[in-house]
Amino acid sequence: MSLNPQYEEIGKGFVQQYYALFDDPANRASVVNFYSATESFMTFEGHQIQGAPKILEKVQSLSFQKITRVITAVDSQPTFDGGVIINVLGRLKCDDDPPHAFSQVFTLKANANSFFVAHDIFRLNIHDTA
Repeated sequence: MSLNPQYEEIGKGFVQQYYALFDDPANRASVVNFYSATESFMTFEGHQIQGAPKILEKVQSLSFQKITRVITAVDSQPTFDGGVIINVLGRLKCDDDPPHAFSQVFTLKANANSFFVAHDIFRLNIHDTA
């Protein structure tokens, strides 16, 4: 394969669709459809998970209901196998918690005429200042 010239549009479109589902409690579990049953990895706050079934368990274990998110930046790069790397920066507020900065990196892997999330790394940008 070669570089996908539409990597910017793919990245921005994916981020919009992913967070629209994730941030809606009624549809949150459906983000599992972006992941492969065996070939997807998620690192959530330092905890690594492999495969859509385990990723779904993690998503369903999150205790918050309401999430408000502001996306600051979406940077995308093409990969040499036709995929896309996406870096997201923003702020989120869960339920009554104070807002926090976050970063999330996705690697989309080409799969026929579509993509799946091969890698997903999420981290709140909270620093221990003690």
